[in-house]
Amino acid sequence: MESIFHEKQEGSLCAQHCLNNLLQGEYFSPVELSSIAHQLDEEERMRMAEGGVTSEDYRTFLQPSGNMDDSGFFSIQVISNALKVWGLELILFNSPEYQRLRIDPINERSFICNYKEHWFTVRKLGKQWFNLNSLLTGPELISDTYLALFLAQLQQEGYSIFVVKGDLPDCEADQLLQMIRVQQMHRPKLIGEELAQLKEQRVQKTDLERVLEANDGSAMLDEDEEDLQRALALSRQEIDMEDEEADLRRAIQLSMQGSSRSISQDIPQTSGTHLTSEELRKRREAYFEKQQQQQQDPPGHLSHPCERPATSSGAPGSDPGDAMSEEDMLQAAVTLSLETVRNNFKTEGKK
Repeated sequence: MESIFHEKQEGSLCAQHCLNNLLQGEYFSPVELSSIAHQLDEEERMRMAEGGVTSEDYRTFLQPSGNMDDSGFFSIQVISNALKVWGLELILFNSPEYQRLRIDPINERSFICNYKEHWFTVRKLGKQWFNLNSLLTGPELISDTYLALFLAQLQQEGYSIFVVKGDLPDCEADQLLQMIRVQQMHRPKLIGEELAQLKEQRVQKTDLERVLEANDGSAMLDEDEEDLQRALALSRQEIDMEDEEADLRRAIQLSMQGSSRSISQDIPQTSGTHLTSEELRKRREAYFEKQQQQQQDPPGHLSHPCERPATSSGAPGSDPGDAMSEEDMLQAAVTLSLETVRNNFKTEGKK
C-alpha cells in the first residue's frame, strides 16, 4: 500500500487533499484552487450585474466570496471546475437521475464525499476500494461487500456523495494493484485519534515514571530508616555496656570496701588506724638497719632479744614482717573479691 498516494490533512485544505488523492498525485495547490474560485466569483458578479449594480441582490453578492474563505475551504463549484480540466464530471449519488440508472456502486470508479465543509475521496485502485480520507493516517481498505453499506452509512450521517464520471489519469498504484491484492491487518486511525493516543501514552509513561520515582524514594526512605534503627540499636547496646561497666565498677568498689573492713576487723589493730605506705617503708628501713648493726657488733655484745621496735602507736609486737603480711592479705582479698564479682556477672549473663 506504499504505492498509494495519500495526502494527510493540513489546515482546512481538505478540498485540495480530496482532489490530489482522487487523481493520485500533486495536481492542485491552494493557489490554483484560489484562482478557480476567483474566476467563479467574477463570472457570478457579472451575471448579478446584469440586473443592475444598484440592486439589493448585487450589493449582497459583493460580500465575501462563497467559493472560498481564508481558512482554505473551497466550494463544490471549485472542485467541479477543477475536475473539468481532466474531463471528469460530478453527479449527485442520491439524485433521481442517478438512482434511475440503478448502477451498483462497485461498478463505479470513485466517489467524492462532503460533510460540513470536509471533503474526501473513495476510489477503486486495481480491483479493491480504498477510503482516502485525509483525516486518516493512511488508506483504509474497503471490501466490495462493505462498500454499499459504507456509502449508506455516510448518507445517514448527513454526507453528500458525488459519483465521479469519466476516465481518471493513470497511476502507479492502479497498475500495481491490478496484478496483486493487498490485505490490511489494522484499520488506520484518525489523525486526531492517533495524536490523542500518543498523548495518552505520554501521560501514562509520565505517571509510570512518577510512580517508579516515588517507589525509589520510598525505598531510599526505608533504607535510611533501617540504617537509623540499626544506629539506635547499636547506641542502646553501647549505653547498656557502659551501664554494665559502671555497675561493675561500683560493685568492685563496694566489694573492696567490704573486704577492707573485714580484713581490718579480723587483724588486731595496734593503733586504731591503718599504716600508710610511708610508715611501712620507714619500718622496713629500720628493720634492715638493725640487722646490719647486729652483724657489725663485736662478740660478747648482747642485744636484748625480746626488744622489738615500737610501732607508730608505741605498742610492742608489731614488726615490718607483720606490716607486710597485712598488705599481702589485703591484696589477696581484693583479688578474690574481683574474681567473685566477675563470676557473678558471667552467671547472670548466661541466664
